[in-house]
Amino acid sequence: MLGECKYMIPKLETKKLILRGFIPEDAPIVEELAGDKRVAETTLTIPHPYPSGSAINWIKTHTERAEKQESFIFAIEEKSKRKLIGTATLRLENSHKRAEIAYWIGFPHWGNGYATESIGKVIDFGFTFLELNRIWATVMKKNIGSRRVLIKNGFNHEGTFSKHDFKWGNFEDVEYYGLLKEVYMKN
Repeated sequence: MLGECKYMIPKLETKKLILRGFIPEDAPIVEELAGDKRVAETTLTIPHPYPSGSAINWIKTHTERAEKQESFIFAIEEKSKRKLIGTATLRLENSHKRAEIAYWIGFPHWGNGYATESIGKVIDFGFTFLELNRIWATVMKKNIGSRRVLIKNGFNHEGTFSKHDFKWGNFEDVEYYGLLKEVYMKN
């Protein structure tokens, strides 16, 4: 299933972006971007404040996760400036040929279409190279921008789970989105 990229994160390119594996030198930028409260408040797993030293420990796990076919974690880099701006992840569920997609873009880079463009490339990788049948995502209902990114990439809203996640002392409504390979391949 994974062919040549079995033990590495492949490099993917779009018109404006490079998606690649993280390197240790990315850690301070990850901590700066993910540490922004505006990024953390609409994601379930990003803490705030972002603990110093956490990013390098997270980056060190990526190769093993790819080797075990658990996940592919991509650094999103602005091609023209060679600058890290965010991340996109496919968390694989191989026995079901599906994956959850998760992503964030640093606040200074919001509104440029980078999330839509990078997610489109990761979806293509998932369906064509990994031969997934389904990709799904969860989004806090208040994260309007992320919902738009999914819809622009062909995802369908599949349901809302009221007060499903607990973040920073509040229960948050979560929306589920899904995309099937057969639908993706038709477009």
